[in-house]
Amino acid sequence: MSIFKNVLTSVFNIDDLLNWFTLPTVDAAVFKETVPCRRSDGSLGEMIVCKDELGRRIDCPCEDDDEDREFQEEHFSSQKLLCCPEMAPPYYADLGKKSSDVFSKGYHFGVFKLDLKTKSESGVEFSSGITSNQESGKVFGSLSSKYAVKDYGLTFTEKWNTDNTLATDITIQDKIAAGLKVTLEGTFAPQTGSKTGKLKTSFANETVAVNTNLDLDLAGPIVDVAAVLKYQGWLAGAHTQFDTQKAKFAKNNFAFGYQTNDFALHTNVDNGKEFGGSIYQKVSDKLECGVSMKWTSGSADTLFGVGAKFALDDDASLHAKLNNKSLVGLGYQQKLRPGVTLTLSAAIDGQNFNAGGHKVGVALELEP
Repeated sequence: MSIFKNVLTSVFNIDDLLNWFTLPTVDAAVFKETVPCRRSDGSLGEMIVCKDELGRRIDCPCEDDDEDREFQEEHFSSQKLLCCPEMAPPYYADLGKKSSDVFSKGYHFGVFKLDLKTKSESGVEFSSGITSNQESGKVFGSLSSKYAVKDYGLTFTEKWNTDNTLATDITIQDKIAAGLKVTLEGTFAPQTGSKTGKLKTSFANETVAVNTNLDLDLAGPIVDVAAVLKYQGWLAGAHTQFDTQKAKFAKNNFAFGYQTNDFALHTNVDNGKEFGGSIYQKVSDKLECGVSMKWTSGSADTLFGVGAKFALDDDASLHAKLNNKSLVGLGYQQKLRPGVTLTLSAAIDGQNFNAGGHKVGVALELEP
């Protein structure tokens, strides 16, 4: 057990505090991850393995449908796991995600945050959160519910926040065609009467990932299309957005990269003016590192940063990042008990260390 957990427990008496929360009893959590493997023809691929909360490999649970059960039994029933088909490439928005996660996850600067996730016996998932901003003093809260009808591939999601905005999402996946996901989104603000609607589609197989976003505006919809191609770990993507009301392209973005399980390289050009790149490396089971760079044409400023995540043990991790403007980010994440995670973070301005303006943040996540 981490020494930090003992300190936090003794100072905040966290066990007594958590006894106030009654979470429903659910089955033991199963975590999935991808690992490299070699197919029968000698080519390299990836397979999905399942682990329990202690990191021990277990058999992946079978779903209700016969087709999925047949696949699980074929690939996961024995200790010698067979190689699965190569995974689909990431969508355009997820390119460089491994590196961006090193810089974003484990930090909550300038806020006090509480997140709660739970699930009813009928299968309805509830998520609620409240965030207090230290600078503005604004408190923002949200509540969402999600229900899946697996037999029909449907998912219904309802959302509400303290800005008094209601949102509804209806999703159907793998029923119209294998790998195809269609989502209809709608929002409504009772105070102003404003309404929005979006139709989203996404399709992925072993070599391509395509997603579209159509803004349902009668005055002139905005069409957003992105695609990523994958070949032997190499990734090439394009993203464009067309404004039918103004009859012009609002975005023309391109990306190129290479990705494996423990390494990822990503470069992008947005509208021919903004250039970016990132590198991710999983040095060991405990250490992950990331490098990020951004530059805008016509500007002399270049934003360069390095970040790292180090796992102290199975329940605790340290996060740190630094950029060329001497902004330092530090984070500590501790799993107090299964389903309860505490995150402490601080942002330090190295150029104005004595002037103050540094930020701290605390987040508590509760999940069954």
